[in-house]
Amino acid sequence: MTPQLQQAIKFLQLSRLELCQTVNQEMEINPLLEEDPSDAEEKFLEDEEKEEPLNKEEPLREVTIKETLRADFDWESYISEYNTAWASSPHEDTEDRQSFENLVSPKTSLYSYLMWQLQVSDLNDLQQRIGSYIIGNIDDDGYLRVSIDNIIKSTNRSREEILDVLNIIHEFDPIGVGARDNSECLLIQLHFRGLVGSIAEKILTDHMRQLEKKRYDQIAKSLGVSLKEVFDAVSVISSLEPKPGRFYNDEETIYIIPDVYVYKMGDEFLIVLNDDGLPKLRISSFYKEVFAKKDNISQATKDYIRDKLKSASWLIKSIHQRQRTIYKVAESIVNLQKEFFESGPSRVKPMILKDVAEDIQMHESTVSRVMHNKYMYTPFGVFELKYFLNSGIQSVDGVDRVASLSVKERIKKLIKSEDKSKPLSDQEIANILKRSNIEIARRTVAKYREMLGILPSNQRKNIYL
Repeated sequence: MTPQLQQAIKFLQLSRLELCQTVNQEMEINPLLEEDPSDAEEKFLEDEEKEEPLNKEEPLREVTIKETLRADFDWESYISEYNTAWASSPHEDTEDRQSFENLVSPKTSLYSYLMWQLQVSDLNDLQQRIGSYIIGNIDDDGYLRVSIDNIIKSTNRSREEILDVLNIIHEFDPIGVGARDNSECLLIQLHFRGLVGSIAEKILTDHMRQLEKKRYDQIAKSLGVSLKEVFDAVSVISSLEPKPGRFYNDEETIYIIPDVYVYKMGDEFLIVLNDDGLPKLRISSFYKEVFAKKDNISQATKDYIRDKLKSASWLIKSIHQRQRTIYKVAESIVNLQKEFFESGPSRVKPMILKDVAEDIQMHESTVSRVMHNKYMYTPFGVFELKYFLNSGIQSVDGVDRVASLSVKERIKKLIKSEDKSKPLSDQEIANILKRSNIEIARRTVAKYREMLGILPSNQRKNIYL
């Protein structure tokens, strides 16, 4: 492949943000590239200059305010008292002055919050060092991810000293931080609430397995208490925080900016490419004029300009080709998945790369590159282009095929609307789908349910509602 072809293929795979960064880098190293001012902006400025009053008979008049000042007005005092404060800032001459964005305080991390509590505690220097090591091994969820034996080896202190400091950290805010497992975390929070010896504590200590499987009748029989008392205890346990450190998670939210927008306009769909932030490029007219004066420049200069001109031309061509290809792929998806854009995810059709490639008469590898890391805004949310690629499931009559995404959506809706005291089993869901002309095995239902993050029926059961 030629370097130009490699560049064109590379551009197909880039996301919009990556493309903007690449273009800006090319503009820095290639003097023949320059940003083309938007025609829309120029037209807007021309219209502003040519704008006339609405009523030509009564043109708008400038509003003026008369100010009257006494002849003996003390200007020197006025300037000294009112003008100095904003006219000159004490930080105005400093070159490293911070922007307003940098003045916003960042979110406190769990580590820094725990270290602050450790420093203001009444612990001695030795305990402070042990506590610092423990806090350094607490993960973002608030759990201690190193064994007591490892802490003993690293600090050369006794088990009793380590546990004393760890118990103190357990009482730091958030309560339950530094626990070694989920059961200990919840027990610490129960003890903080003064529920030592309660039914809830006994359940967490001896009946976690039955609690996970919601076998409340077995718990009640084992503890010799009524089912209502078990329900009350389970309600208390449900109010506890299984991940005490999650509030202090300082991970930044990553926002997705779509590459393509699809709007419904009447009975048609309008496809708009997102060119926001992407410079409109053109060849610099200055270098065109320099190159035209061939007698006044050296051969080395000519070769340099010719090389940069060729590179700039290929860059502009590659970007245009990329945008046209993305538009074609988006248009094909809208045409092939029209029912989705009309009714939502439950109406997604089976579609593979070959379908799109044949529709736009391009190679499958090209379509794959275009769909890589690209997102589309639709009337039903933002979806990755690859979202629309899915396998099909045979219908009962064997005539049509139903998309796997559509089947997952139906399973989700069935479980959402089920009777929580008698949840649907995987076989029952398969039977319901079969009556809807969808042939699907029980194990396939189980696989899709797990992919959706939905628990099996015995763990969804809620008999005390």
